[in-house]
Amino acid sequence: MLVIGGGLAGLASAVALAEAGLEVRLLEKRPHLGGRATSYTLPDGSEVDNCQHVTLGCCTNLADFYRRAGAGDKVRFYDTLYFADRDGRHSTIRASALPAPLHMAPSFLAFRALSVADKRAIATALLTIARAGGRPKDVESISMLDWLNRMQQTPGAIERFWRVVLVSALDEELARTAAQYGIDVFWKGFLASRCGYRVGIPTVPLAALYEGCRDAVVKRGGIVRLRSGVREIRFCGGQFASAVLDDGAEVTADACITAVPHIALPGLLPKEMCADGGALEGLHHIRTSPITGVHMWFDRVVMNEPFLALLDHKTQWVFNKSLLYAGNGSAGARAGKTQTGAQYLQLVISASYDLVPLSRQEIIDLCRAELADVLPATREAQLEKATVIKEVSATFSPEPGVDRFRPAQDFGVRNFFLAGDWTRTGWPSTMEGAVRSGYLAAEAVLNRLGRPQRLVQQDLAAEGLSGLWARRHPTTAGA
Repeated sequence: MLVIGGGLAGLASAVALAEAGLEVRLLEKRPHLGGRATSYTLPDGSEVDNCQHVTLGCCTNLADFYRRAGAGDKVRFYDTLYFADRDGRHSTIRASALPAPLHMAPSFLAFRALSVADKRAIATALLTIARAGGRPKDVESISMLDWLNRMQQTPGAIERFWRVVLVSALDEELARTAAQYGIDVFWKGFLASRCGYRVGIPTVPLAALYEGCRDAVVKRGGIVRLRSGVREIRFCGGQFASAVLDDGAEVTADACITAVPHIALPGLLPKEMCADGGALEGLHHIRTSPITGVHMWFDRVVMNEPFLALLDHKTQWVFNKSLLYAGNGSAGARAGKTQTGAQYLQLVISASYDLVPLSRQEIIDLCRAELADVLPATREAQLEKATVIKEVSATFSPEPGVDRFRPAQDFGVRNFFLAGDWTRTGWPSTMEGAVRSGYLAAEAVLNRLGRPQRLVQQDLAAEGLSGLWARRHPTTAGA
């Protein structure tokens, strides 16, 4: 069994198939595993994530993958969400003892950055989602912004609530996001159950999460090869035949899962497969969205919270990496340390289209100014160093109608399967979606072998009133 690509999708399928008894050969062109969700070392020895990745309590398949990889104890969950607005006012949201979907109501009512009119509008929209079991009517072909306008949301509600959550979760602006994807974020994360919203953040650099994946494959007779790029995938008689590596070597296998980005896949396949009328012609219609990560090392402590979501700013999230890594061995200590041992922060800007043409220094200056609004201690602090990482094609864009272009993992070519968050998973471009795609591809392989096995984990069960309402909509009862 050949797996091409060592990102989350490829790793999930490789580990699952190895555990199912198949001999797996995994090829990854980079010198490390993890794909876009990994970390690497800077010339001065600092280890940085290419972008901060988090999980939520509702990401059941990602949790299962971390367990298989032996990394479950390397992710710490937080029950409180921290926010700061332009005026420096800080607010928190956390679940109360009330049943879903009312569990967030007390902290929501106390949220300082929203007016009474904002809260009334938001509550009406959230109740609409909950009473529909996460599936309001007539949202299939409209954007999230269209739906919010239909629900008569105030400008403050849109900018200080919906946009803050959804742009960072989906890496796209509200006007370009399919309404159902945005609704799913709130249904699965905030409304269906009391623990779906909990934020899980790695306590080590991302690359350290995947150490167990190699062992899971190798100890079962498989092979993991890094720096092994594939330049061509060949077919014969309508089925997979081999993969040609960058060095000219040809690798054969009984079957193949390719888990590479959708923008790279057409360059590996016969042209007719992705041309008009081909089985994968839809790939050309799936657009991408950028994410920018900014890493800053200060000479003193400037932030006490583990993370902050920013309102009214270009920057959406600030992560206190020094605190997040504290107490987690040499890898975490090395990555979180500044030159003087003070504080290391990572900032994330999703859907960062207007930052792509800016210089590194322009982005650093912009972010430094925004930090001064919400973290006053940064105004006097010395910035020891900073770096910027742009992922221009970080995710696929969850535009209205994009699902019709997303192929199934088993799309009709014998012994050849697809994995990647851009395949048909029912989820947007997230780590959860990537793992689901890997599991679905592995299920497809096992089905073809006559050894069917369920790998995809069920969503969190809807609870309380949300559970009652969801049962009236059978397609969402398990969400």
